[in-house]
Amino acid sequence: MKVVVENLTGALFYVQLDNDATVADLKREIETQQKLPRDRLILILDADADRSTLINKEHEERSSLVDCGVQDGSHIYIFFNPLDDESGLDNPFCL
Repeated sequence: MKVVVENLTGALFYVQLDNDATVADLKREIETQQKLPRDRLILILDADADRSTLINKEHEERSSLVDCGVQDGSHIYIFFNPLDDESGLDNPFCL
């Protein structure tokens, strides 16, 4: 499957993965292509015009992208957890 990934600057890139790829596989590929730290990535699936879905850490190793609702051509936004772990208590993205 091929997904579209958009970063904070609005730049788009494409990631090609096997149909049985996991969230961890996607993060590894983003890290490889874009030199971004996968342990800080937050992935948001643009499911449709009315809602988006957070793909959180519990999905990372055991869930396939398909199980998370990702399909060929899906649009995924990437954000980052802050570097300072102590501030994570007030950050809704730290899961």
